Amino acid sequence: MRKIKKTSVFAVCMMLVATMLFGTLSISAAEYDFPPESVPVAVTLDGKRVLEGQAVIINSVTYVPVRAFSELMGADSISWNASTSTATVTKGKVTMYITSGALYISANGRYFFTVEKILNINDRLFVPIRAIAEPFCASVDWNNATRTVVVTSSKKTLVSGSDYYNSNDVYWLSRIINAEAGGESLVGKIAVGNVVLNRKESSMYPNTVYGVIFDRNGGTQFSPVAMGTIYRTPSEASIIAAKICLDGYSVDTAILFFMNPDIATSNWISKNRPFAFSIGKHDFYY
Repeated sequence: MRKIKKTSVFAVCMMLVATMLFGTLSISAAEYDFPPESVPVAVTLDGKRVLEGQAVIINSVTYVPVRAFSELMGADSISWNASTSTATVTKGKVTMYITSGALYISANGRYFFTVEKILNINDRLFVPIRAIAEPFCASVDWNNATRTVVVTSSKKTLVSGSDYYNSNDVYWLSRIINAEAGGESLVGKIAVGNVVLNRKESSMYPNTVYGVIFDRNGGTQFSPVAMGTIYRTPSEASIIAAKICLDGYSVDTAILFFMNPDIATSNWISKNRPFAFSIGKHDFYY
């Protein structure tokens, strides 16, 4: 009897794992163990119904299978790294990384927030559709009349992070996020970054990230500037949060203030500004 090489067995096993994780376009909805609160949703791509039985709304976010959606968008290759639970999808010069349990997709140095975590359902990777559509430069809309997610493709290619982000904005925004919210969740970090960018867009504040952070109108605006912690090297998470903010994601486009009530030396914000919400140790205000 001819012996089967170990390398061949390993290759077959890895192919089976990849197939299990990503699935194929022919998988039926019955084969997915979706959460009981999930709701099936219709999806169209350039006017054609796609992903029948494979798209579902979970916690108000539409999820689609990575492989199926990527193939529809013309991906050149899709691979799986079991040690990091990460899918790598390539299309032309664009390479994106999608990790199970993460809250963002990275692609060519850009970062796209998923709002809800990337999920592994029945050994297949599911991702929020808006986040995975962005690296493909596709638009996503909602047709309320037909209750359908409408995806429109384009021939554009994603601009790389080195060309898209202003390096000075990344430098200072990541540092204020790190200094103010280094111990907070990714969402908490993003919200702090949103405050800075919301002020930048407001006529009441300077029109640059640096100007907002170092604004001294009415006194120093951010305590890390006075304490010197603004100059500390930011963590990777703080840099990612800054880039997510600069890529356009906002928890709230109107918040202009935040404070940690446990350590705040002044109650001016809480007494004079409308309360918005709390994330971690921070209260945010309009």
